[in-house]
Amino acid sequence: MQAFDLIVIGSGPAGRRAAVQAAKLKKSVLVVEKGRRVGGVCVHTGTIPSKTLRETVLNLSGWRERGVYGRAHRNKQSITAEDLRRRLAITLDHEVEILEHQFSRNSVQWIRGEASFIDPLHIEVATETGPQRFTANRFIIAVGTEPYRPKHIPFDGDAILDPDEILALTRLPRTLTVIGGGVIGIEYATIFSALDVKVTVIEPNDHIFPFIDRELVDEFIHELRDRGMSLRLQSKVKRVTRPAKDGCLIELEDSRQIWSEMVLFAAGRKGATDGLELERAGLYADDRGKIGVDANTFRTSQPHIHAVGDVIGFPSLASTSMEQGRIAACHAFDAPSQAPPEFFPYGIYSVPEMSTIGMTEEQVRQKSIPYECGVARFRETARGQIMGLNAGFMKMIFALETRRLLGVHIVGEGATELIHIGQAVLNLGGTLDYFVENTFNYPTLAEAYKIAALDAWNRMPRKQPSVAAHDDAMAALERFAKAARS
Repeated sequence: MQAFDLIVIGSGPAGRRAAVQAAKLKKSVLVVEKGRRVGGVCVHTGTIPSKTLRETVLNLSGWRERGVYGRAHRNKQSITAEDLRRRLAITLDHEVEILEHQFSRNSVQWIRGEASFIDPLHIEVATETGPQRFTANRFIIAVGTEPYRPKHIPFDGDAILDPDEILALTRLPRTLTVIGGGVIGIEYATIFSALDVKVTVIEPNDHIFPFIDRELVDEFIHELRDRGMSLRLQSKVKRVTRPAKDGCLIELEDSRQIWSEMVLFAAGRKGATDGLELERAGLYADDRGKIGVDANTFRTSQPHIHAVGDVIGFPSLASTSMEQGRIAACHAFDAPSQAPPEFFPYGIYSVPEMSTIGMTEEQVRQKSIPYECGVARFRETARGQIMGLNAGFMKMIFALETRRLLGVHIVGEGATELIHIGQAVLNLGGTLDYFVENTFNYPTLAEAYKIAALDAWNRMPRKQPSVAAHDDAMAALERFAKAARS
């Protein structure tokens, strides 16, 4: 039986970052991956494939140029499922090669198979050549999630699909109904809408994205409806059937019916913990397969076992999962590590994309913080005109008393890239004055930061920021400089 300092179960963003960090600490590491290749859900069925699909669709359809050349513009007149799969295969092969090389140069061993605990210190891995057993003093569980597949939905892998299956399409539908208005459902709904597929979204709640600023969501929904998407909010699915070879019938509880060539069920995911035999290690998962951990160290109820990534729940982002994996590996071996950041950017790769950091306007009101907002619309920027942007905007929220930046919210082209400027200023305790006093490249979409800041500044009292605000900002800068030196 082979022994390692650390065994990582899962090779997605959290698992691979944990493994490499432990290897940098001169520890022997084994990664167990049940998939055919390393990368986990992120590389093979989640983040990378869906974002690759999005980019391929926007390129082939000519979506980004339609603001200049009109809605009928196409870069490729007849787009097929094969076009999408070809680009996907190229990207995934490249990602896997990078990960395998990263493991190799850091002397991280990995094995393909499904792991299950024998006891708190031993696991068995079911491989193609038979079971193998391994032991370690520390474990990190990073198995990710899998699509939630309720029994009343008759998945068939052809016309009624989950988010994993839709990546293997052999044909593009003319109509698509997406059940679930969460991040995954909306991302796929808008991607197919960009292909001029008639899309209907069914969501039981009265709104989508409750964690996003309402003004942003309102703009987003307006754009979706403007291009012909149908959103059925406050609607619950009663039954899904496939009465015809080329059509599915979705019956709602309010007696309405929707006919659609294809159905995507994207109403949630569950932790992929079913085969782990967690109870043998003294651990338990909730009814959605999620494992409870300490929010700062990611330790489970068993001190030598950590859990990271989507399997522990919110925020379920590849970016935060990577940091969780690294922090957990440091804590596992008592190495220096910082606490997870209070604010991190949230990106939704829909069409148009959205990104946000900090407090929403609704949260600021709930906290009774006097504030002012500034808005910059992309069509009012020179770069926006060059790109043919007719929609999209940036919203910034500042505290009146201290002029501190409280939140940045963006919908439109480049949102997930632009957000990082706001992230830096927010986490360093910066104020409105940074944006007003500094110069941005011209013409760029980043110039929207200065436009939005001036928009807020024009409505704010003409007074200098308080001494406390200045001291807070300087203290944050000193902390940053000290961290950089170390």
